[in-house]
Order: sequence, then C-alpha cells, then structure tokens
Amino acid sequence: MALYSEKVMDHFRNPRNVGTIENADGVGEVGNPVCGDIMKIYLKIENDIITDVKFETFGCGSAIASSSMATELIKGKPISEALTLTNKAVTEALDGLPAHKIHCSVLAEEAIKSAIKDYYDKNGIAYDKSIFPDEPSCDHCCHTV
Repeated sequence: MALYSEKVMDHFRNPRNVGTIENADGVGEVGNPVCGDIMKIYLKIENDIITDVKFETFGCGSAIASSSMATELIKGKPISEALTLTNKAVTEALDGLPAHKIHCSVLAEEAIKSAIKDYYDKNGIAYDKSIFPDEPSCDHCCHTV
C-alpha cells in the first residue's frame, strides 16, 4: 500500500493556486515549529464570496497538498462556507493522509480561518470570536515552542 494517495501526490506535484495576491483582502499565516511547516493564505473577497485564493507553503509534500486542496475547496465559495471547512474535509478530499501528517490539514484549516479573521478585522466586520481561537489547537502537533 502506498503511503500517499494519488490525489496527495497530484496536489504535491501540481499544486493549485500557488502564489500571492497583491492587496489581498485577507492574509493568514500559521506555522508549526515542531515540524517547521509554514502556510500563508491570501484571499480576494467580493460580496462575501472568495473570488480568488492563493497560498505559499514552506513544508513537506503533505503540507503543500493540504494547502492546494484547501484552496480548491473554498475558491468561489461564500465566506460562511469557507469557515466550515475542517481539516477532516481536507484530508478526505485528498483521499487520506498518514496519521503523522494530519497536522498538515489542520494547518490548512487554521490558515484559512486566520485569513478570514484578518479580512473581518481590516473591514471592521463583527464576528463570533469563538470561531477564531486565540491559540490554534490540535491533537496532532504543537504550535508553540
């Protein structure tokens, strides 16, 4: 059995939405100091719809694939729908990740939420603070040194 699914390998070898968005409406950056992965998500938003999304990821193949898939899953979607994206949905869309790589999908979820929070903050939009925890948390890794 292969360690990585064909979808993971495809999104690693041919990542979608790589790059930056100049004058992005929201930017989120998260990292994991234990494994060294860093994800940065850029959003362009018009009428509450994510019209464009780009990412820069420094990390392993699973981190790149998770970033790529997560951007595909939210592009063209309302912000409210993007906020419901879970790491489990990213993992399932990739046809699975090895257990020791699940933290990559968690980072993708957190980077998107961070970018949306940045958009809300920049535009003075009220939001439910419980959606955006002060400290990222996951059972698979450590986000603080």
